[in-house]
Amino acid sequence: MKKEKSSFELQGRRALVTGASRGIGKAIALTLASHGADVVVNYHSGAEGACDTAMTMEKEGEESWIYPADISDFDDVMKMRDSVMENFGRIDILVNNAGMNIDTFFTKMTPEQWDRVLSVNLDGVFNCTKVFIDDLKESDQGRVINISSVVGVTGNMGQVNYAASKAGIIGFTKALAREMVRYNVTVNAVAPGFIGTDMVQNIPEVVQEKILKTIPMGRFGEPEEIAEVVAFLASRRASYITGTVINVNGGYHI
Repeated sequence: MKKEKSSFELQGRRALVTGASRGIGKAIALTLASHGADVVVNYHSGAEGACDTAMTMEKEGEESWIYPADISDFDDVMKMRDSVMENFGRIDILVNNAGMNIDTFFTKMTPEQWDRVLSVNLDGVFNCTKVFIDDLKESDQGRVINISSVVGVTGNMGQVNYAASKAGIIGFTKALAREMVRYNVTVNAVAPGFIGTDMVQNIPEVVQEKILKTIPMGRFGEPEEIAEVVAFLASRRASYITGTVINVNGGYHI
């Protein structure tokens, strides 16, 4: 059966998605593949999920490569780049998705909890972008797409470390976008609201109900709704968009 032509036409493009073993990252990897891209699936601990992501893509006829790496470790990211280059080739699209949260009120937050969240969520974005930026500069349409959060815009109780890291990603995106224009590399961010992933599903039900009342659309988002925005930003259709943060939150923050 002939594969339906993608609306974003990412055929021949190579992407790396960090934290792609589950949730939003998995949806992004599968969606990019559905639009024709070949995708490197990065993960840290979810080997089974990463394999499932890659196998699904390959069934759809797209190439994939799996690589485990701790993105908070610069040397580990360097090793990933060497392996990707040898086995997959240069990438055109970098999606900095991997992230974590350790929620607690600031008065109880330890330096270790602060450092760990910042090291993954913000240092990880620096590490991956720094290591792969030369690939993106050599592409005819390099793309950096960072996954921030509505919490990085509005703040949230019990998430000072997480909010700081996601706000930092927004500043990183805007500044890097100005530097990369000369190389025809666009740098954008997507700020999801409350999406139906493990992070939200692990919130107590009574709290979920309170959150839903603050969302005009009355529901949590789906990972695929974030992924399609990423696919658009990765495509030629978004060639005049850079330094932008696209909010996908059902009206939670306007």
